[in-house]
Amino acid sequence: MKYTYYYPRASVTVDIIIFCQFEGKTKVLLIERGNEPYKNNWAFPGGFIEMDETLEESAVRELHEETGMCGVRLHQYKAYGDPGRDPRGRNISVIFYGYTDIKNSIVAGSDDAKNAGWFNQDEIPDMAFDHNKILNDVKQFLKM
Repeated sequence: MKYTYYYPRASVTVDIIIFCQFEGKTKVLLIERGNEPYKNNWAFPGGFIEMDETLEESAVRELHEETGMCGVRLHQYKAYGDPGRDPRGRNISVIFYGYTDIKNSIVAGSDDAKNAGWFNQDEIPDMAFDHNKILNDVKQFLKM
């Protein structure tokens, strides 16, 4: 069944923040975007939800598709939805975070991520969208 609405609707995405300890330093998993907007910029793994998935299922799928990583317990943090945060249009992103260990830290960019890598939490590059703000908020929430 197709629906028609008189009001514009926002898109929904998930973004995933994964932390790992490497030689006593906390690192964050980022992907290098392969597509516009923000092509070649670093960002969190993530993407649009599918209509038949829960939010967590979308997060698990996107994490695996873009980095190859699986088996990470994810926790829902909160949603970000300021107008203008995504140049493609109104987009609300639900943020998940999790921790992995060094045995589960091998990643590679795939799907629409051209690269994936670990960055020291205190040496994060300028990221796409509002991801720097989100990371700062999550670190404050987790008291990191």
